[in-house]
Amino acid sequence: MGNNRFYTPDGFTDTVPGICAFKKQSEAKLRRLFELNGYNEIETTGIEYCDIYTSTSFVSEESLYKMQDSKGRLLCARYDGTVPAARFAATIMREEKTPIRLCYIENMYRYSQIGGGKQSEFTQAGVELLGETGSNSDAEVIALAIRSALELGVKDLQVSVGQVELFNGIVRQFNMEESIVQDLKDAIAAKDSVSIDRVAGKLGLSKDEHQTLSLLSESTGTYEVVDLFENRVTDEGASKALKNLREILNILDDYGFLKYVNIDLGLFGSVDYYTGMIFKGFTYEVGFPIISGGRYDKVVNVFGRDLEAVGFSLGLSLAITALMRQGKKCITGVADAIVGYDNKVEGARSAAIALAEKLRASGSIVILDTAEMNESQLDEYADSRRIGASFYINESNADMGGNN
Repeated sequence: MGNNRFYTPDGFTDTVPGICAFKKQSEAKLRRLFELNGYNEIETTGIEYCDIYTSTSFVSEESLYKMQDSKGRLLCARYDGTVPAARFAATIMREEKTPIRLCYIENMYRYSQIGGGKQSEFTQAGVELLGETGSNSDAEVIALAIRSALELGVKDLQVSVGQVELFNGIVRQFNMEESIVQDLKDAIAAKDSVSIDRVAGKLGLSKDEHQTLSLLSESTGTYEVVDLFENRVTDEGASKALKNLREILNILDDYGFLKYVNIDLGLFGSVDYYTGMIFKGFTYEVGFPIISGGRYDKVVNVFGRDLEAVGFSLGLSLAITALMRQGKKCITGVADAIVGYDNKVEGARSAAIALAEKLRASGSIVILDTAEMNESQLDEYADSRRIGASFYINESNADMGGNN
């Protein structure tokens, strides 16, 4: 066994009491928020067939924690909440009338996701709105993602919103060969102007067309970004994408959330299933987005049901890491009282139990001493643990008196 028994595997960690309590409180807040917005919670299996991810090219096999069942079939730990929810909607809820609103708070597992606050095992909370398309549903999901972060206590929040179909439309408009598209996408996402220039040169683009590609990586703002591209695109899909972005901004303004949003047309996502609007939410003190989401209209179809879909996930573990680094204090729950008793006095134990239950019924956190401490030891223990009151039942105070 060696020394490994003293440690957790790389990328996995235990959660100490204070942070664990804060995490559970955060989960409860998000669960209630999702419920208030009409989303029904589901639990999907923690182990899936690998095919759910690899046969669709949604996720690289190298990112999955893999294992075999007794028949030699390849299984994997749940990578995300979106793909299992899509399977769930297409199979278990196949006859359910749309739109379908689902939510989840579950642990995910990703190989080589270590560093900067990332872990291989982490908790994600998210929602999926299935069977509905258009800017209203897109904006609802972004607004709920923003509200979720605010509910956790994140104050410095920046949400970047992109549109995958705008890029696809420009690719069609400029008649780009498929072999060069990924290089261009990578260059735009990395804001690599040198590589963008090189691709534009290979394509023989005009100065104006070259500038359009550069603006995809350079432009930031809200309505002004949409305005900037309206006269630059002729592809119908790209024009619809710009209209979608403008409508999303209008709706988020109605929510009062426009101050958190900026347009980033170089945003494409780390998984290859987004088909329209895409967004990520950032806060300071972590180098990764705490929120990821977007429209994925082709995913549910893989499981045999034709449903449009949009959703988001919030990395709860990563968000808590950010809050800790920003100064959030997570204090282990302190008991309000401790109750001890003299085991030699008849009826003292039952009186102590009754007192503890009475105090708990009023909402107090109460420890019932099981170590048979005497009165001075009980008081000393209460002081060392910052317990507000100590009660000791003995022959002189069996009427449930005590010390504060």
